[in-house]
Amino acid sequence: MEKYTGKAIFKGVAIGRILFYGKQENTVKRSKIEDTAAEIQRYEDARKKSIEQLNSLYTDAVKKVGEENAAIFEVHAMLLDDDDFNDSVHNMIETQKVNAEYAAAVTGENFSRMFAEMDDEYFKARSADMKDISERVISVLTGKETNYTFDEPVIIAADDLMPSETVQLDKDKVLAFVTKFGSANSHTAILARTMNIPALINVPVTPDWDGKMAIVDGHTGTFYIDPDEETVKDMQAKREKDLEARRLLQELKGKENISLDGQKINLFANIGSLADVGSVLQNDGGGIGLFRSEFIYIGRDTMPTEEEQFSVYKTVAENMAGKKVIIRTLDIGADKQVDYLGLEKEDNPALGFRAIRICLTKPEIFKTQLRAIYRASVFGRISIMYPMITSVEEVEEIQKIVTQVKAELDADGIPYGEVEQGIMIETPAAAVISDELAKMVDFFSIGTNDLTQYTLAMDRQNDKLDRFYNSHHKAILRLIQKVVENGHAGGAWVGICGELGADTSLTETFLQMGVDELSVSPSMILPVRDAIRKSHAKKA
Repeated sequence: MEKYTGKAIFKGVAIGRILFYGKQENTVKRSKIEDTAAEIQRYEDARKKSIEQLNSLYTDAVKKVGEENAAIFEVHAMLLDDDDFNDSVHNMIETQKVNAEYAAAVTGENFSRMFAEMDDEYFKARSADMKDISERVISVLTGKETNYTFDEPVIIAADDLMPSETVQLDKDKVLAFVTKFGSANSHTAILARTMNIPALINVPVTPDWDGKMAIVDGHTGTFYIDPDEETVKDMQAKREKDLEARRLLQELKGKENISLDGQKINLFANIGSLADVGSVLQNDGGGIGLFRSEFIYIGRDTMPTEEEQFSVYKTVAENMAGKKVIIRTLDIGADKQVDYLGLEKEDNPALGFRAIRICLTKPEIFKTQLRAIYRASVFGRISIMYPMITSVEEVEEIQKIVTQVKAELDADGIPYGEVEQGIMIETPAAAVISDELAKMVDFFSIGTNDLTQYTLAMDRQNDKLDRFYNSHHKAILRLIQKVVENGHAGGAWVGICGELGADTSLTETFLQMGVDELSVSPSMILPVRDAIRKSHAKKA
């Protein structure tokens, strides 16, 4: 028996055979061609087919795992439209008279190396993406497609897994995954937790393990190869204990989210699409604390109309049958792009033209969404929250636009309901002036993912920073406490909708801080409810 220790990114026990998942590297040979125009057209046809594949994958992934986790496909489609990349391929074909496969492979390698050597962490992260998109085009050119389905359930072992690969895996056939590289805060890690798949990173994976029996212990971060009978027996008992715990959680359906000393808290769900609503209801969510509206805008060629948006918001509100639905307004920007908005490339998009900054700069887009939301508010309990707020002036400008929208609806004789107004606290600036902001809105929702990233000045997807990245940092917890206190003093209720809200090691801390609501992925509703019911809201 061999035993290895890695870093666990999702708890659970998996027992089964290993499938070593090697990337299907296309062997590309350099060939001389005569008709360069025909070869360029061949490349363009393959590029367009690749973009069609990515758009289709995005649509499927949004339904399975939500817009945020599906965004990787949109990023790849955007990169395949990059003029510099395509000009390089065209130029190689024309000047060197080489085949499209070779030109795409060399360009992908060159761009990947160039990004890897940049100081900016965002562009460093694009290095692997450049390799990924060139491989996709080459696969189309050669007719060799990667197989993401398996005959039997397996433990996937790999050097690394791109989010684009993880999303396509047949969830029913994946027991767990184990990788050599990766970050605990990467999109892939978040996706694994969303899909409830036990996972380990930083394990010295080798192709020799393919076909061997193995055990993943996501509780201790241990990986066993060819386990002995005693270990198998122990792990089977541990797995059965996990399954029993899940069964017990089902008994919490219909129970209150109330602490041992009688403190109640709202427990809502984060969703990214209409398809997620069923999971919210199945897991007994009390409402929707974050509806990411971006998915309506992404993966299409034109702006969604007011009627299209209204139909989505109305359906969600009706399906939730009177339970609260908090819709986050358009949060486009950074690595979530839509071509039809014509946004320029930025050196540091995470700190750039995104979210509310786009809405306030392009008020007609903003007003269309607000009209759709207000019209849908007749069909349920809808609230609105605005992302990436940094100042009082931004909120004042939002309020003026909301007033205009309501006046227009009144003039048109269109009814609407009472709509709570809230803002996301995800920048240190908003947290620091939360005492002033609280007097202007009905509620705060703390986005801990970005709040942590901006407070610590660390890219949460950069695996080199794992040893420094600490979501439990005192600065983060103090900011949350400050926001809760300022919110309540100003008459606003306060929720948490970031990943930290599902961290059950902090549930009691949040109760003692006075947090009013936690919004988590649907699969975490019952585990968090269990933690609430075992906690004390008052300090001893």
